[in-house]
Amino acid sequence: MTTGLMSDIYIFVLAILAGYEVITKVPSTLHTPLMSASNAIHGIVIIGAVVTASQARTDAGYVLAFVAAFFAGMNVAGGYGLTDRMLQMFRKRPAPPAHGGPEELS
Repeated sequence: MTTGLMSDIYIFVLAILAGYEVITKVPSTLHTPLMSASNAIHGIVIIGAVVTASQARTDAGYVLAFVAAFFAGMNVAGGYGLTDRMLQMFRKRPAPPAHGGPEELS
């Protein structure tokens, strides 16, 4: 293995460990803002995948760029859907109609 590849592997493993430590320390009240921030970051990943695709010269490069853009797009859409569902928990529900009113008797 080359020195550059080993350096990239070390950085990847350290990013995994740091990410795990950060995420496990987040209280549940801050989860929704964190999800919104991570969705914005994955929007940047989509841009990076498009830039990578523009510089790809082989079929494998095009396929990897497409896969990266696809998964980042799925993550953005799913993250915003999940954030919306979480925010619905904090919305007021409409009051149920009163029973026994004149409209029910007819």
